[in-house]
Amino acid sequence: MPASLSPLPPAPAGQPFTRESLFDGSVMAALKACAPPDVRLRTQEELDACLDATLASHDPADDLYLFGYGSLMWNPAIHHIDAAPALVRGWGRRFCLWLYMARGSVEHPGLMLALDRGGACRGIALRIAAEQVRSELQLVWRREMLSGAYAARWVMAECQGERRRMLTFVANRKHPRYAGRMEPGEVARYIASGRGTLGTCRDYFQRTIYALKSLEVDDPEMRRLVQALDSEPRSIT
Repeated sequence: MPASLSPLPPAPAGQPFTRESLFDGSVMAALKACAPPDVRLRTQEELDACLDATLASHDPADDLYLFGYGSLMWNPAIHHIDAAPALVRGWGRRFCLWLYMARGSVEHPGLMLALDRGGACRGIALRIAAEQVRSELQLVWRREMLSGAYAARWVMAECQGERRRMLTFVANRKHPRYAGRMEPGEVARYIASGRGTLGTCRDYFQRTIYALKSLEVDDPEMRRLVQALDSEPRSIT
């Protein structure tokens, strides 16, 4: 595995989360428009307050490392000055959050990745320059923290031969969207059929698998899902 990576490329064409759509608020508007009636999404003021609380323990003079394990690996949509492989222990990559909007819907619910307790996870550490930390994380908060299904958490990760403090997003087990641990076959069914106004779960899954392959990461749980998904029919969009 390489010791470091070049800054990641722009978002693939057609991806719902781009820097521009996060900056101008159009993604937030789209998510709110397709949210089920019983789903409450945070306001910008609430997002800002949550971000301020998270950054209270971060020295503003320091760069910040953001650990990505899903779409942040292949579509970060933020400015960063470096990207390197990283390993977090005690947390595993799992499809454990229900999706009823974006890449899922009430009619065709999907599942989304989160870090959940147990195991270990290899992903990418995105290094954000100190002077850009708050402005860049505002964009990240709009995509990751809108519903409250994720909790922002500081973790220690192994990166470039050192242990570094990093920010990441873990499953909020108290949130109604928390699905818990499911068998690979059941997860695969929701990945195969989940779709919404901003895309499909299968596309998200395939891009994540490609990113892991490019990092030469063998994730046993994701490998089992690949095998289970091979037997699932493709959804009709």
